[in-house]
Amino acid sequence: MNDKQIILTQEGLKKLEEELENLKSVKRREVAERIKIAIGYGDISENSEYEDAKNEQAFIEGRIITLEKMLRNARIINNDEIDVDTVSIGSIVTVEDLEFGDTMEYAIVGTAESDPLQNKISNESPVGKAILGKKKGATVEVNVPAGIIQYKIVDIKK
Repeated sequence: MNDKQIILTQEGLKKLEEELENLKSVKRREVAERIKIAIGYGDISENSEYEDAKNEQAFIEGRIITLEKMLRNARIINNDEIDVDTVSIGSIVTVEDLEFGDTMEYAIVGTAESDPLQNKISNESPVGKAILGKKKGATVEVNVPAGIIQYKIVDIKK
């Protein structure tokens, strides 16, 4: 099976490594203790605490496997690779909505670290795809569920 390459910034790599370390060193121990306590309550066949703890354990182990796989297949974007002339992964881009005049600043990241609430958008999102590879001053059209939005790229920085 061919694993998909995961594109990460240095910040994204650090975040995933910290999450993995927390799951392995803290969460595993906590859930093992919960299982131990639940077993102490007696009959585990009708023990909801035991079931909850086992489900959490399965989730944690699944997440650990996912994170390890992501980190194994990670390609890190270094600051030197980020071009301020053209939008690329790692760029921080200011765009202007041409219809309403609003400006927004987005960090273009790989899908693994996208977080729209933090204005980190994926290179595979509609806006990310539309502006990737474009230069400052370019106007792009983005197909979104509500229709077509036109953005002008106002600034590109690292």
